Amino acid sequence: MKNTIVAILILLAINTSINGQGLKVGDQAPEIIQQSINGESLSLSSLKGYVVLVDFWASWCAPCRKENPVLVEAYKQYKNASFSGAKGFVILSVSLDMKETAWKKAIADDGLIWPHHISDLKGWRNEAAKTYGVRSIPANYLIDTDGGIVAINLRGDELGKKLRKLQRKGWYRFWE
Repeated sequence: MKNTIVAILILLAINTSINGQGLKVGDQAPEIIQQSINGESLSLSSLKGYVVLVDFWASWCAPCRKENPVLVEAYKQYKNASFSGAKGFVILSVSLDMKETAWKKAIADDGLIWPHHISDLKGWRNEAAKTYGVRSIPANYLIDTDGGIVAINLRGDELGKKLRKLQRKGWYRFWE
């Protein structure tokens, strides 16, 4: 019995270290501050009051590039949508690229029309990715107007479904 408990504790410790901070729905989203494609500092907190999708991706990531059209459609459909207590919907793209030209080219090629694109150009050593415990991409976090995480890793039509649900119910019941 004692060996079983020790084994479980070791597995939990390994799982915690693999998952970074172990962010989950209901947690406050950690602050992110990085340089935008224009070289200006941009923070997650500057988007307070909006529904924010923090999207971790890279130009060299085929699954990320395949998911980008879904994000573009969601942005077009919901950027001016009415949400309970929100100014609208925005996407904060956090790139794990190391080459600025590849990053900017992918933004243009994929038609990522939202203005909030950031990176520290450190690849997998990206500070925001480390803080969020990102181990694979694409990865994303849907953040409410007060900075709370309401959904994680929405793919395909899951993002649209969550945003529609949010419009109907309001934040206080969104994660139920």
